[in-house]
Amino acid sequence: MVYAVVRAGGRQEKVEVGSIVVLDRIAADENGNIELAPVLLVDGDKVTHAASDLANVTVTAEVLGNERGKKIVIQKFKNKTGYKKRQGHRQELTRVKITGIK
Repeated sequence: MVYAVVRAGGRQEKVEVGSIVVLDRIAADENGNIELAPVLLVDGDKVTHAASDLANVTVTAEVLGNERGKKIVIQKFKNKTGYKKRQGHRQELTRVKITGIK
């Protein structure tokens, strides 16, 4: 079983070949592919985590599409002052399919 832990948008995600992951918005190249930076590689019983060894590892993914996350509502309220504020946010996301770990 081969899998990797990659850094993507301030978080780390565990990925395998063929898995579909939703990440923060990432710009793809002209072919619709991206490369993700590995933090850890597990190849059977062998675990690779040294930065010099991970420099040779590439994790490639194909962009399936861009989407937006669920809407969240931010509300602020201060009692007895008449202050209230309401704000919404939807995160920009990208759905990718992992195509290779080499």
